[in-house]
Amino acid sequence: MNDDQQPSNPWIKTLLIWGGIFLALLLVVSLFNARPDASGTLIPYSDFRSSVAAGKVREVQVGQDRITGMLKSDQAFATIPVPGDTELAKLLQDNGVRYAGKAKEEGNLLLYVLANSLPFLLILGVAFFAMRQMQRGGGSGAMGFGKSKAKLLTERSGRVTFNDVAGIDEAREELEEIVEFLRDPTRFSKLGGQIPKGALLVGSPGTGKTLLARAIAGEAGVPFFTISGSDFVEMFVGVGASRVRDMFEQAKKNAPCIVFIDEIDAVGRHRGNGLGNSNDEREQTLNQLLVEMDGFEANEGIIIIAATNRPDVLDPALLRPGRFDRQVVVPIPDIEGREKILAVHMKKVPLAPDVKPRVIARGTPGFSGADLANLVNEAALLAAKRNKRLVAMQEFEDAKDKVMMGAERRSMVMTEDEKKMTAYHEAGHAIVSVNEPASDPIHKATIIPRGRALGMVMRLPERDSYSYHRDKMHANLSVSMGGRVAEELIFGYDKVSSGASSDIQYATSLARNMVTKWGMSDKLGPLQYEDSQEGYLGMGGSHRTMMSDETNKLIDSEIRGLVDGAHTRATDILKTNQDKLHLLAEALLEYETLTGEDIRSLMEHGKLDRPDAPIGPTRPAVTLGSAVPRAGRRLTGPSGSQPLGA
Repeated sequence: MNDDQQPSNPWIKTLLIWGGIFLALLLVVSLFNARPDASGTLIPYSDFRSSVAAGKVREVQVGQDRITGMLKSDQAFATIPVPGDTELAKLLQDNGVRYAGKAKEEGNLLLYVLANSLPFLLILGVAFFAMRQMQRGGGSGAMGFGKSKAKLLTERSGRVTFNDVAGIDEAREELEEIVEFLRDPTRFSKLGGQIPKGALLVGSPGTGKTLLARAIAGEAGVPFFTISGSDFVEMFVGVGASRVRDMFEQAKKNAPCIVFIDEIDAVGRHRGNGLGNSNDEREQTLNQLLVEMDGFEANEGIIIIAATNRPDVLDPALLRPGRFDRQVVVPIPDIEGREKILAVHMKKVPLAPDVKPRVIARGTPGFSGADLANLVNEAALLAAKRNKRLVAMQEFEDAKDKVMMGAERRSMVMTEDEKKMTAYHEAGHAIVSVNEPASDPIHKATIIPRGRALGMVMRLPERDSYSYHRDKMHANLSVSMGGRVAEELIFGYDKVSSGASSDIQYATSLARNMVTKWGMSDKLGPLQYEDSQEGYLGMGGSHRTMMSDETNKLIDSEIRGLVDGAHTRATDILKTNQDKLHLLAEALLEYETLTGEDIRSLMEHGKLDRPDAPIGPTRPAVTLGSAVPRAGRRLTGPSGSQPLGA
């Protein structure tokens, strides 16, 4: 009953406030209208006496503070008597004027008091209403700013359980233990064990941290409070600490219960960093949170679950045993996990018989749970757009290309020279990739503009990789240089385009990491020369430590040597396979998009094994005049905007 009545209470109070203001305004109007001008024109007392002496007055009513009457010309008048005039009665008697006394009006004092106090009442009413509006959402009452914004989650419909969580089995198992404790505490306590007071969910965005928390709420069957870390911090010092205290007071009343704090790094950052009142407020809030989680007063039956993707910035006191006892890593799913996640989301859409979740899972390395959910949704939208009743494998492939490479820009107008340049650029990437043993297999090559790219070669690993070897890094460097080298060989030094800018950026970044972070330079040795500022998820940048000028020059020289070596290897490969380069570029110009199987067939047999290919593309009979690079000149060029996409 309370749940049903609560939503209407704020409306009733608001209506009462507005009703009071309306009545006050009516009272003001009535007060101003309480003295109508029916008493006539107000005249001076001297003129009144003169009129009486002249015989112009018919009758009067004499009051304590006002005299009203009627002239013989039927005109009403009023005047204010002069105190101490004892001759008025004799003057009226002598001039034949009828006169009478006027009784004192009842209630004038009350109206007088109300009229004088009404402005103050209106000011108080407006101030009270403004305070109510400011405190809405932060609690009620005069001190509502300090009330907790934690919401009690009640999922009467759309309940999430562990059956809806897939691909992160280890994290789920650790949290299932908390649920079992809430269901049967004696099972653990009889052996002297204590359940962790807090669990910190750590993982990249979209891996399912919040979904796990909702699953705990759905499985545990206990009150579940949810709040964001940013809800604690306000501009007023002390408000966040007050909200923490109020949140734990609510939790104690509903124990055993779970409190979920999302994005806890908003309030739990390392203390002592930064200056200013906002930082003081955040630190006070964090101090109060630390005390409530493990202070003198025990909070039995309250389990705190928090989520963040930046555990490196959290205060060490927050992560010590007794507070967040466990750090549950929610990783990017592997191929098995991706297949399970796809199975969960595919239950919601009608599938065609040719859909193979395993194939889709293999082609989506690095996808999080949110990415896979988006992929299934995009496929369903494409099927609906094409007026299909079932979502087929083609829709999933197109949706994957759209998510990974961007939407097609077929309306983009490109000249034939630009298309040819793009075709040779992408063919260069593909030829080098095929001839580098450590390179990942090619999944697709296209010269259809997608996103910000004019063309793209996509490579997909055969299995999930958690570390990279030196030979693969050198192969990636060579592949990134393949497009630029193809332009140099076919079109010459002066016609090199800006299309390789992202390739150059990628190669430079990879070479810098090899030299300064991964110890892959023989001259510099296995030492770290840059401090990473990336945090847990690779966000941010890095900066060099204090080094001598000679060391900095050597680092730059080694980076240049790695990139130049990759450029030389790509040049050797493309010169050796120049016929295949022409063949692949012609095929891209003809079909615009080639799969990995198409490229392998073209490289091995010189023709395409596809229904729409009547004859395999052959090298054109006309010899290209710019096919031979100009000797003795440095092959460099400007930066641009066409990424490799590999």
